[in-house]
Amino acid sequence: MKIEIRETGNKGSAIALEYDRKVGEMTYSKADEHLMIIDHTEVDPAFGGKGLGQELLMTLVNMAREKKIKIIPLCPFANAQFKKQKDIQDVLK
Repeated sequence: MKIEIRETGNKGSAIALEYDRKVGEMTYSKADEHLMIIDHTEVDPAFGGKGLGQELLMTLVNMAREKKIKIIPLCPFANAQFKKQKDIQDVLK
């Protein structure tokens, strides 16, 4: 399994690939150069409950930390994870 970040214009996503087949995705919009809005998470049902959504989120959290970007988690999954995990709240807007 690998996770790639793909961006086009002000839209982007972290995509989980298994043998070049997309099995999960977390999408975001860039409000400006220092702010991203996570708006959707989708995981293939065959991979549900295995932590893939968490891996996608951590990929974006780590990118935000590297680029000094803040995150607004509009996606219900991402929002719930930010509320549960104090150690990632440093990137919240």
